[in-house]
Amino acid sequence: METALFTLAGTLVGGFISYLLQHQRYKQELKILREEHKTEFIAETTAKHFLNHKSYTDRSFETLKKHLGGFEDDELRKILVRAGAIRTIRDDNTEWWRLLSRMDEFIENKQKTR
Repeated sequence: METALFTLAGTLVGGFISYLLQHQRYKQELKILREEHKTEFIAETTAKHFLNHKSYTDRSFETLKKHLGGFEDDELRKILVRAGAIRTIRDDNTEWWRLLSRMDEFIENKQKTR
């Protein structure tokens, strides 16, 4: 009976230590990945900042490109999509972006101007 209790206690302690080590390893790997892809994470955050401006639901691609310099056009579009934005092409063939989460606000503003 004592042997079974010691075996159980050893298994529980070993399992707990194993869990802690795996958790630390996961946090470290996540930190490394974030550091490797830091530019993309910051670019998404910046894109969300511009697209969340309280006065503008839409931003032109040219404005975003000017403020998020250093990216090729298609790479910037991928960043905008990862940030949760959708693209619209206006009648004058200009490209505009808006956060999908602000779609209700956009529709409400459009209805007010009619």
